Amino acid sequence: MKPSPNIIQGPEWEQREKIPVRVFPDAVQASKRVADQISDALRKSALERGSLVLGLATGSTPIGLYRELVRMHREEGLSFEHVTTFNLDEYFPISPTHPESYHTFMREHLFDHVDIREENIHIPDGSIDRSDAFAACAKYEQKIKDAGGIDLQILGIGRTGHVGFNEPGSTSDSLTRLVSLDRITRRDAARDFLGEPNVPRYAITMGLATILEAKDIVLMAWGDAKAVIVSRAVEGPVSETVAATFLQRHPNARLVVDRAAAADLTRFKHPWLTGSPEWTPPLTRSAVVWLSNTVGKPVLKLVDEEYGEHGMGGLLTENGPAYNLNIRVFNDLQHTITGWPGGKPEADDTSRPERASPYPKRVVIFSAEPQDDVLYMGGTLRRLVNQGHDVHVIYQTSGSLAVPDDDALKYAECFLGFSRSVVAASSDLQDHLARLTDDIFSKKPFDADSPAVRRLKAVVRRSEALAAARVCGVDAAHLSFLDLPFYETGRYRNFKLTDRDCDEIASILDAIRPHQIYAAGGLSDPNSVQAICFEAFRGGFRSLENSCDWVESCRVWLYRETQREWNPDEIDMAVPLSPDELAVKIKAIYQHQSQRHQVPSEAAGYREAWQQVESRNRQTANLYDGLGLAEYEAIEAFKRWK
Repeated sequence: MKPSPNIIQGPEWEQREKIPVRVFPDAVQASKRVADQISDALRKSALERGSLVLGLATGSTPIGLYRELVRMHREEGLSFEHVTTFNLDEYFPISPTHPESYHTFMREHLFDHVDIREENIHIPDGSIDRSDAFAACAKYEQKIKDAGGIDLQILGIGRTGHVGFNEPGSTSDSLTRLVSLDRITRRDAARDFLGEPNVPRYAITMGLATILEAKDIVLMAWGDAKAVIVSRAVEGPVSETVAATFLQRHPNARLVVDRAAAADLTRFKHPWLTGSPEWTPPLTRSAVVWLSNTVGKPVLKLVDEEYGEHGMGGLLTENGPAYNLNIRVFNDLQHTITGWPGGKPEADDTSRPERASPYPKRVVIFSAEPQDDVLYMGGTLRRLVNQGHDVHVIYQTSGSLAVPDDDALKYAECFLGFSRSVVAASSDLQDHLARLTDDIFSKKPFDADSPAVRRLKAVVRRSEALAAARVCGVDAAHLSFLDLPFYETGRYRNFKLTDRDCDEIASILDAIRPHQIYAAGGLSDPNSVQAICFEAFRGGFRSLENSCDWVESCRVWLYRETQREWNPDEIDMAVPLSPDELAVKIKAIYQHQSQRHQVPSEAAGYREAWQQVESRNRQTANLYDGLGLAEYEAIEAFKRWK
């Protein structure tokens, strides 16, 4: 039983968090802890009753967990012979053999690699006739009851707050049923299905009542894209608009998250509201910025009473009065702003984010996929070039998996038409292009691309990257396309980083020997392209630390490639963009025609990528303006990697 809400227990952050949350440095360590818990439960059940019933989830979140369970089976003898499993959900309509079905997912990631009995595996059938759905769902419920109920249920969480496919509006008494998928959920699955039109509109899912009947529940979440919804699920009111909040009513539910997914919990985001923190300079700046936003006043106008009224009396005691504190924080914020991201030559750099010398600098910009560079730091990229620095852009993957067939077909037909119009064009070339168009026309939904089509799609992305870089003034000779092996040999949710990926990063870095590096992906879902590319960079960079003297003096700046930008209190370098510079950045983004799909925005519905980043850059400028700093058209933000 949960304690009465009237009984005060533990620190204040525990009272705010209505579900126990355990935070790990990264998803790898967190997944190992959950795997250990499953292993313990298996051994305990073997002694007590000989069997264990697991509820399992799909999606990118549990991939690390399943890999660890497979490792434990192979290396430690962990047996699944007496395990019965029930999966949360399945798309509808979909064949069990479809490459994106959850039947396929579970076999690829777990069932085909352990000793589980076939008859003990239960996954909703997405291939049944719709008229049979009600009876099939009732039968699934009965199978769970016949198995004695679920002992341990593993959950992920969607950005709408769904668990299973219990979308906003699901009630706490809902059972296994056929549901319509929310538009955000379908958009999030678009890449897996090679485009949103291919994503099923329905799914069969366990209901909330079914989930809440499990004896124990563990919800896992990774990456900063989940931070907002994790906070709402844990600290917000129970509501049908966020299905995960119903876990607050379960006596044995808990969350296991990485640090990025926990970022919006009050104990991390606003620790002065949950106790008496150690007032480090970064925390002090964070608190003052928060107070300024909360009361709607510029930093320099904050007064002692406002600090006291908002739980920050201790900050004033250690660093006050408000007048002195305000000036210090205001100056810190002001010193993050620079129009010289590569450092201003022959200038006093005492209060500047980047060093004045050497000048010019050799600069490397890593772009996980073509488009990331201009999408998230296109204005800064152009300014570095215009200010005379030796700028190199390294595209880590080809991005071919993100090119829709329709776009590939358009380019193939264009090339074919051109070749036929040129008298000197060889018949071999025309035959090759004709076969390409036939390959695309003859593809069935979700068939893997032929090698030729995959190369064509890579050429499409490469040509778009070249056009965007040209808009930004980057010399084509300074563009590198690595086509890292993990991407070329894998597919979404099945990527595996290798030493070869890291070695290729190390090799090109040592060839350029940069003074400055820009990269992204450290806070993303660990199975995303961006996160794996960041790990490739991290591994390659660190392998050079002891052997290359340039590494020690090289500064690494992180841009944020997710839908969220760094908050002003987190920013170490803010690069203002004029209206003309913002327009050039948008023009560069627009060169990526194959990627002109709409993308979800937390704040403003669904818009094309260039519209979203334009709003994001303007919003950052507005936040600086609200703090009492200079008013700019837009700002791109960076955090130094230390």
